[in-house]
Amino acid sequence: MSDTSATSLAEQLAARFGDTLSISTVRNETTAELAAADLLAVASALRDEPAFAFSELIDLCGIDYLGYGQVEWDTETVSGTGFSRGVEGQALGRFNWAERPRGGNLPRRFAAVIQLLSITHNRRLRLRVFCEDDSLPLVPSLTLVWPGSNWFEREAFDLYGIIFDGHPDLRRILTDYGFVGHPFRKDFPLIGNVEVRYDPVQKRVIYEPVSIEPRVLVPRTIRDDADLMQAEAEAADDWQRN
Repeated sequence: MSDTSATSLAEQLAARFGDTLSISTVRNETTAELAAADLLAVASALRDEPAFAFSELIDLCGIDYLGYGQVEWDTETVSGTGFSRGVEGQALGRFNWAERPRGGNLPRRFAAVIQLLSITHNRRLRLRVFCEDDSLPLVPSLTLVWPGSNWFEREAFDLYGIIFDGHPDLRRILTDYGFVGHPFRKDFPLIGNVEVRYDPVQKRVIYEPVSIEPRVLVPRTIRDDADLMQAEAEAADDWQRN
């Protein structure tokens, strides 16, 4: 392992790429944000230049920032007997389409995040690339720079609908061939759209509209439940009589 200089990775990136990258370091983790148009050139430099030598792409994933920063739990009220987390409005995935969330605190919705490792310098770097068009999220494929990104990009395409331009075989990898939609998008219903079952009459698997009802599970919540209070009162009466 080579002896790296005292200059931090963030300073090296800023000196080499200038305004092309927006760099931040939090908890000793460096993140560089860049435009999709600059991704291939920056990625090639990070891989090939000895000062960086990021030879390994260890992960690539999609992110949907729809409703970013919006929460449905009340996490501020704490008592001596319990921690209440009541539902505040409708969660992402539990709404009708007309009332769907309309973005969060970021100007663009979809992003691809790439995790890089330099074995030579024993350090890591995170790249974040926002898709310019929310209706057609598109970023360049990194398969020509790091071939190992192939299946990661297929996964992000399958789950988020992010299109990787130049990918040699961009197909779904986790969902069914005829699956409609992208299940990790924030506006995809939590209960899904269809369910499958085997029909013994037709002797094949068939698709049907989903039959389950959405419900909100509120774990670790103490609430005033009339039925529970009645049951406790009756149990107390039985104990006194006995």
